[in-house]
Amino acid sequence: MIVTLSFAATAVAEQSQELFNFESEQQRRIYAQLTAELRCPQCQNQNIADSNAVVAVDMREKTHELVLQGYNRQQVLDYMIDRYGNFVHYQPPVNSVTIWLWLLPVLMLVALFLFQLRRRRNVDEDDSTSSEVLSETATKAAQQKALLSNELDHIIERYRSKKL
Repeated sequence: MIVTLSFAATAVAEQSQELFNFESEQQRRIYAQLTAELRCPQCQNQNIADSNAVVAVDMREKTHELVLQGYNRQQVLDYMIDRYGNFVHYQPPVNSVTIWLWLLPVLMLVALFLFQLRRRRNVDEDDSTSSEVLSETATKAAQQKALLSNELDHIIERYRSKKL
């Protein structure tokens, strides 16, 4: 059923392209290329060739009109981007806003690497600190045990001397 629906959607998209008349084969190719690379603002994950949303139909009609008026591919893209924003094009230009789309993942990876490196150093320092603390604790425990043993020996010695 899903396969049938996908074939039907493709057929509808192809039929919508066939309804438009072009003066040359080059205009038909430009139109097909543009409708494939322009994104539907409503559907978001479909190009305007595959979408049946009202805005996609309007965009297809405007694209057809502009191609017939002699606009080249870049001029039509510029018009659509001016009207709908960079989102409408699947390949947005690199500028001060879209640069973050490229830099943010890299910055996140660097931050995670630095966090992991710092965490590993803290764990190593904690291990060395804890081994030092354990050694100091063991030394103190041994000293206290020796003191208690001496004190116990004194108490036993006094007890025995009183009995005699």
